[in-house]
Amino acid sequence: MRTELLSGLVVALALIPEAISFSVIAGVDPRIGLFASFTMAVTIAVVGGRPAMISAATGAIALVVAPLAREHGLGYLIATVILGGLFQVVLGALGVARLMRFVPRSVMVGFVNALAVLIFMAQVPELVDVPWAVYPLVAGGLVLMVLFPRITRVVPAPLVSIAILTAVTLGAGLAVPTVGDKGSLPSSLPVPGLPDVPFTLGTLTLIAPYALAFALVGLMESLMTAKLVDDITDTRSGKTRESIGQGIANIVTGLFGGMGGCAMIGQTMINVKSGGARTRLSTFAAGVFLMVLCIAFGPWVSKIPMAALVAVMVLVSFGTFDWHSIAPATLRRMPYGETIVMVTTVAVVVATHNLAIGVVVGSIAAMVIFARRVAHLANVTACLDPDGKQVVYAVTGELFFASSNDLVYQFDYSGDPSDVVIDLTDAHIWDASSVAALDAVENKYAARGKKVTVVGLNKPSAELHKTLAGQLTGGH
Repeated sequence: MRTELLSGLVVALALIPEAISFSVIAGVDPRIGLFASFTMAVTIAVVGGRPAMISAATGAIALVVAPLAREHGLGYLIATVILGGLFQVVLGALGVARLMRFVPRSVMVGFVNALAVLIFMAQVPELVDVPWAVYPLVAGGLVLMVLFPRITRVVPAPLVSIAILTAVTLGAGLAVPTVGDKGSLPSSLPVPGLPDVPFTLGTLTLIAPYALAFALVGLMESLMTAKLVDDITDTRSGKTRESIGQGIANIVTGLFGGMGGCAMIGQTMINVKSGGARTRLSTFAAGVFLMVLCIAFGPWVSKIPMAALVAVMVLVSFGTFDWHSIAPATLRRMPYGETIVMVTTVAVVVATHNLAIGVVVGSIAAMVIFARRVAHLANVTACLDPDGKQVVYAVTGELFFASSNDLVYQFDYSGDPSDVVIDLTDAHIWDASSVAALDAVENKYAARGKKVTVVGLNKPSAELHKTLAGQLTGGH
């Protein structure tokens, strides 16, 4: 319990400046982002499917809702959050989480590395045009977090670093940027209510596209982060429950006036890797501590130097990056296609600052490379009987739209005898394109008065062939 609570406290401290920054991106009052982080964390701790994962206001969600908030106001943003949550519940119930099985490992590695780069890049503005004292504070924070675990792990090193740097800053009277400079902290708890918008078809038409984008981006980030935490903790999470839980958390967040959110990779890494948390208690504690810190200890929290939190996030970014993936020995062994997919995912995420776009582009690139690779695995070899009355074509490999395109050209229609056998014992038919290709082969032989017999079909291939053979081209 001590580990979970202390880790939750560190996460809460890290959430404050992040939530305020994302509120600025979304064009809303900082309190809207802080309320969202509080309600998201507390709700998802109960209904989520991945223990110890942190959900709160995020930059990706802020980017999605910013245009709507800027053009139509806060009421429409809140309505979008609630509708987006409903979409997430529906998508979760329909099994959208199962699509995660189609995300290749190379995309996952690219996702992780891109997150590490984004986390680091987000700290750069805090290190530009700042007083000189910021740099030794950041360096000191990094040294503390690296060395303190060698003394004891009872107290999380990031919490110790934040406390010591805050004491040094106040004791020495250093004029450096603080959490308070990011915006005012709330002085009371959020109250529930409905968004101030007309409940008409026009409103629904306006917010629906934003809500759908909100739902998809939030689910993709959350499911990818959940998979990452699964790997780190060697445990399995409920992806469908997490998808539905994200929707419920966003509905609750909208009803309490928050800007919505999803899983946060940076704070999750602080919780799981730096803090060692493994249960829902840490997520719940992060949300509760966030409001306690803002309401009861707001004046003190406002004095925490940003340098302390920058140091924490820089160390998190280095710990998140998969350095093994770019080691020369790994790159030499890895197929070029895998490396290209990883680099593509990183490049797109960094360029767009949108994790969902990067994952989609990376997955499409992986599928294209895979299709090109297996398209060459279908081979056709001919064996003519000694008496010259029959020829057997042995087809091996996977037959689908890419590999079956050239199948028609692998046969000698004019030179073959009248009896032709196509042996598919070592092949598998995956789609209608392959059945159509076999139909084309049979039709070409039939046009020359020759008979074709297809043998060796396994059960799934035989069923597909029986259902579609002769039906795809009208028998011509």
